[in-house]
Amino acid sequence: MTIRSIYQLLCKRLPSYGDDYLNNNVTIKDVAKASGVSTATVSRVLRNKGYASNEIREKVLSTAKMLNYQPNALARSLKNHQTHTIGVVIPDISNPYFMRISRGIEDTVYQNGYNLIFASAEEKPKKENELLNLLFEKRVDAIVLATSGQNEEIVNKIKNSRIPIVLVDRELTEQNESIDFVAEDNFNAAFELTNYLLSKGHTRIGVVNGPQTVSTGIERYNGFKKAIQEYGLEEDPDFIFNGNFNQEDGENAVKNFFNRNNKPTAIISFNNTMSFGVLLQLTRMGYSLPRDVVLASYGEVEGAKLLKSPNIVYVSQSPYEMGVRVGEILMNRLMNHSTEPVIEKFRPKILIE
Repeated sequence: MTIRSIYQLLCKRLPSYGDDYLNNNVTIKDVAKASGVSTATVSRVLRNKGYASNEIREKVLSTAKMLNYQPNALARSLKNHQTHTIGVVIPDISNPYFMRISRGIEDTVYQNGYNLIFASAEEKPKKENELLNLLFEKRVDAIVLATSGQNEEIVNKIKNSRIPIVLVDRELTEQNESIDFVAEDNFNAAFELTNYLLSKGHTRIGVVNGPQTVSTGIERYNGFKKAIQEYGLEEDPDFIFNGNFNQEDGENAVKNFFNRNNKPTAIISFNNTMSFGVLLQLTRMGYSLPRDVVLASYGEVEGAKLLKSPNIVYVSQSPYEMGVRVGEILMNRLMNHSTEPVIEKFRPKILIE
C-alpha cells in the first residue's frame, strides 16, 4: 500500500478532520480506526509483541507514520510506575561547580537508562519549593537537591513518599539523618585555607562570605572563625562582607575593603563565583596578585587561567566525583532498593594556582 493510498483512505474514514487532523495529538485508537483494525492489534504491532500478519503489520505501521503517532510516555510511565527521569535542582545553573556535579550524576545514571531534568532555584527558597513540588507532581523517579534552605517540609514530604532524594553540597537547616547526603568537609577546608594565610603573616584578611542561611556559608565562615581564634585574633567587622554566592558580591566586597584607609593584605572568598568577582574588581582597580594583595578562594577560579601567574591559593574541590557518588547512591536506591542512608563527605585540598 502506497503513502498516497493510505492518505486517501484516511481522508475517507476521517472526513471531518482532513489535513488538520494530521497535526493533532494522535492516540492508539485513532491509528486503529484509520487502519481498520482493533486497538489490541495496533498495540501488538507497535510493541512488536504477539502475532499480526505482514499485511496488517505494514498497514498499521504505515498509518501510524502517516498520522505522526507518538507513544504516550506519561501514560506508559503511570502504568509502569516509572518515568526513568531524575530531577536535579541546583542553586546556580551557571556555576561550573554545580554543572560538574550534574555531569557526574548524568554519566552514572544515563548508562542505566535514566535521564536528568535540570532546574535552577537561583538561591531563592520560594522558587526551589515550587520546583520541588513540580518534580514531585511530574512523578520523577528520584530527586537531587543542592538546597537554598528553608524547604525541610517539602523535602521530608518527598522522602516520606518513598521517592529517593539525595542532598548534595548543602544540608538542611534541620538535617534528617535518614536522607542521603554527599558534600565536602567545608569547615575543615575553610579552616586550613585561613591557616595558610595566617602562616604567611596575614592578619588583615578581608572575608567575602556566602549566605548564612545555607550550610556551606555557615560552615566555611565557622572554619575561618575557628582558625583566627586559635591564632589569637578577633573578628573585624570592617573586614567581613556578607554576600550571596554571586559575582557582584565579590566585586562589591573589593570596593568595600579598598575604600578604607586600613586595607587588607589578603582576601578570602568562600565561593568560586564570588572569587571571580574579587579578581575582576581587583584588576579593574589596578591591583596586582600577589604583590598588592593575596587572594584565597574556596574553589578554583575559572577566569584565573587567563592570567600568566595568578598565584591564587584555592581549595581544590571534586564536584565530578561527588556527582558520580550521588549517581551511585541513586542507582542503589532505584535498582537495588537499598534503604540504608548514606552520609559522605569529601576532603578538599589546598593548592596554589
